[in-house]
Amino acid sequence: MKKFISVKDAGNINTLIDSALAYKRSPYKDKSLGFNKRIGLLFLNPSMRTRLSTQIAAQNLGMEPVVFNIGSEGWALEFEEEAIMSGSTVEHVKDAAPVMGKYFDILCIRTFPSLKNREDDYSELFIKQFIKYSGVPVVSMESATLHPLQSLTDVITIKETFKLKRKPKIVLSWAPHVKPLPQCVANSFSQWINTWGKAEFVITHPEDYELSEEFTKGARITHNQDEALKNADFVYVKNWSTYADYGRIYCNDPEWMLTKDKLKITNRARVMHCLPVRRNVELSDEVLDGPDSIITQQASNRIWAAQAVLAEILQSK
Repeated sequence: MKKFISVKDAGNINTLIDSALAYKRSPYKDKSLGFNKRIGLLFLNPSMRTRLSTQIAAQNLGMEPVVFNIGSEGWALEFEEEAIMSGSTVEHVKDAAPVMGKYFDILCIRTFPSLKNREDDYSELFIKQFIKYSGVPVVSMESATLHPLQSLTDVITIKETFKLKRKPKIVLSWAPHVKPLPQCVANSFSQWINTWGKAEFVITHPEDYELSEEFTKGARITHNQDEALKNADFVYVKNWSTYADYGRIYCNDPEWMLTKDKLKITNRARVMHCLPVRRNVELSDEVLDGPDSIITQQASNRIWAAQAVLAEILQSK
């Protein structure tokens, strides 16, 4: 593994899942793998679970993590090629990234979309420029369009929770929110579940909230939430803004919030969310605090997902 920015870099998903669960059972079994190795965690936007879990994962492997908040702790970076840097940016990524590549053995990058220009966001310029110029393996800690560490975590959590021999029915359900959010978690979850191929996968959302077919192809899509929820084994709740008319909120209908009553038609579905969550907007308290919520288990698995990926990269170097 030379980089990890999407499911296309994961190789055999089941092998990666098994590796993560092995680390969950024995976190320090490869504590010398990253000895004398340094990892840079670079943030262009805030993070809690991603930052902490990746840092812990690196330490479990014996690596030294260094966290750096680009912009607030350093110079504002320019990413466009042939830019005339007469504005607010101070340093070009083609100058900064090679230096970081000399400082670190692995670079982890977290970026965020503008939600203003779809072409710019979906070009993934920021993370691609680090890959191009750093000269070391790059791991996405979330990009403008995808969140692969989160999605690997999600599949890990589903596999360790669902013990029946049949395929689980997994539903990705849109939820209301107070502001427009990117499509990255929904895109990534769809991409991973479709590629994994071991579930019946349904996406439900209001009209006009279609995601890119690049990520959803293979899923059944419906605007009827009740129809989607029927006999579901897992319900993954997430908001995202519009894709076609990019970055907008058309519908904020509170009827789309997941409640305990809605779960009655499921197969006692386990409820998932990537966090942070707007309580009583996206999901009700009774669902989040109920016995079928696995959001804490899901979030704790972030460590083992990151550890499996970092170990794979270290073993490939």
